[in-house]
Amino acid sequence: MKRYDLDREEILSAGIDIGTSTTKMVISKFSLMNMAGGTHMPRIEIIDKEILYRSPIFRTPLQSSTSIDIEAVERLVIEEYKKAGISPSDIKTGAVIITGETATKKNAQEMVHHLSDHAGDFLVATAGPDLEGIIAAKGSGAYEYSKKTGKVVANIDIGGGTANVAVYQSGRLCGTCTLHIGGRLIEFKGDTIQRISPPIVHVLQSWGEPLREGEVSSSSEIKKITNFMAEVIARMLDRNLLDTDLPLLLGHQPNWTERIDAIMFSGGISECIYQYENPKASEAQYDDIGKMLAASLKENEELNGWEWVNPEETVRATVLGAGTQTTEISGATIHVESRDLPLRNLPVYQVPFVHDLEKGLSLIHEAVEKAVKVYDSQREGINFALYLTQIPYLGFQDVQRMAKALLDAIKTKPNPGQALVIVLESDHAKVLGQTLKVLNPTQTILCIDQINVEHGDYIDIGNLLQTSVVPVVIKTLTFHH
Repeated sequence: MKRYDLDREEILSAGIDIGTSTTKMVISKFSLMNMAGGTHMPRIEIIDKEILYRSPIFRTPLQSSTSIDIEAVERLVIEEYKKAGISPSDIKTGAVIITGETATKKNAQEMVHHLSDHAGDFLVATAGPDLEGIIAAKGSGAYEYSKKTGKVVANIDIGGGTANVAVYQSGRLCGTCTLHIGGRLIEFKGDTIQRISPPIVHVLQSWGEPLREGEVSSSSEIKKITNFMAEVIARMLDRNLLDTDLPLLLGHQPNWTERIDAIMFSGGISECIYQYENPKASEAQYDDIGKMLAASLKENEELNGWEWVNPEETVRATVLGAGTQTTEISGATIHVESRDLPLRNLPVYQVPFVHDLEKGLSLIHEAVEKAVKVYDSQREGINFALYLTQIPYLGFQDVQRMAKALLDAIKTKPNPGQALVIVLESDHAKVLGQTLKVLNPTQTILCIDQINVEHGDYIDIGNLLQTSVVPVVIKTLTFHH
């Protein structure tokens, strides 16, 4: 009989990226191992990540210009699982990410939540341009390159509908920005313009250009647009967008303060630049401005003023980031109740103790009230996690006082009986969780530690693994300096 090793475990992760132009999937294997010595508290870490399967690159199935074909996407994913030789129940973590203009389709949220419920044990549904930029920067290698060199590196992930930029220095996120720049913003049928996206229509109107859908395209007019896109990217990297560039800005202005040292391109447009992929790996063929945009980027003088670093991945950067870079592992000495897992989309509210127990305890009640106001303003019972940071040394009585303060504070929640979710920076999860349970045996308690989150992040907590840890996916939906 095979004996299970409590110090080692392998889990499967899936990454599924449903983008403006393409849909793709990866299956990865994570090796978890206890990195602490025999006499120390267990410390389970991901020690290895191996890509087991990469799907072909499919054209994203759409029902119309405003909705995704949910059934076709699900069939595609199930078929790819079969080819990979796995079933959805084998998947323990990972992310379904809906990216680019696809995220604006009317059934986008339904699509992504449907897939995360049907495609694995714990697949996280995510959308949003800032997060997409962050995940792409991890999949392309820009994040690791910044850590290795200490340089300020901007990863520019350009797909069919958007350019998602994430800037890192020494592995720290400095800022993000997203632009309406991508290969499918103008599409053709033969020589005729089939579609021009609204942001480009806006730009053309401001120029007084005659380019319209249904007309024969002129390569010089199209090149003028792709050159303009490259110029806008250069100005955005310099944090110097002009008023005439703003129709192409999606969301907030570039919000980093550092000067950029190096740039890296990923996404479908970077595939046009680098051609890493075997042409047979793609089942998607396009009539759009992608190749012209790639040429404009390569020719732009301002962009060539920066050091260009080759990406590790081009068109697959986001899907690899989603499958391999989104999961963290909690501490092994935690207190969770399996029947209440997985938990999804919990906003995080931070309570900083500033190494002063009395100060921290005095903040808890107010923190719960504020969290309810921010995250559950309609008082519908939307849950959240309290993130306790900078906790001083705690004795037994201190832990009891903290537990009492927490149980007292949650009485003000609209639904105080819902799970009390505590995330700790320090290694106190088990003792605090057990103390809370003793003080109130009917209260559901989820207490995890060794997870670095930020105020305003969202977290998803997966099922308990055999190594007594839980996978946690942190979603930075807003950017913090």
